[in-house]
Amino acid sequence: MKTFYDIIDSIMVSVITITVVILFLFRAVSVDGISMEPTLKHDERLIITNFFYNPQKGDIVVIDKNNSYNKPLVKRVIATEGDTIKIDYSTGDVYVNNQLLVENYINEKINPENIPDLEVTVSKGCVFVMGDNRNHSGDSRVKEIGLINNKNILGKAILRIYPFNNIGVL
Repeated sequence: MKTFYDIIDSIMVSVITITVVILFLFRAVSVDGISMEPTLKHDERLIITNFFYNPQKGDIVVIDKNNSYNKPLVKRVIATEGDTIKIDYSTGDVYVNNQLLVENYINEKINPENIPDLEVTVSKGCVFVMGDNRNHSGDSRVKEIGLINNKNILGKAILRIYPFNNIGVL
C-alpha cells in the first residue's frame, strides 16, 4: 500500500511542477492582423516566454495591451537602448547605428513617402519595434505606439504551435 501512495505522491508533484512551469515560464498568444507577414500570419498561435528575457535586435516580441490599440501587439525588435535608428523614407531603408539593416524577413521595403526621415535614439529600458509588413504595421514609427518600455514586453515568441502544418521554432 505504501508504494501506491508513493506513486500518487510522485504524480501530484509532477503535475504541480508542470503546471507551475507552464503558467510562469510560457504563455500562448494569437497573432492579430497582417503586420508581421510574411513571417507570421493572422490567427497563428505562438508560445512566448519572458524567463530571464532581455530584448535583443531581431527578436519577435509580444507587447502588452497597454497601447493605443488596446490589444497585445506582435512586433520585431529593431533597436535596443542606446541605438540610433534612422529610416530613409525616400528609399525605404532602415539603419541602426549608421548600419543598413539586411532584412530578409520583411514583406517589402517601406513605400517612399513624402514625409521627413525619422531618426531616433532609443531611450534607456526601451526598444524600437516594427512589423515585418512595413507598409501595414502600426509600430514605433507612429506616435500612438512609439518606443516600447521593456516592462511592457510580455515575452519573446519562441515557437509557432498553430496551424499544425506550420509548427516550428521562430
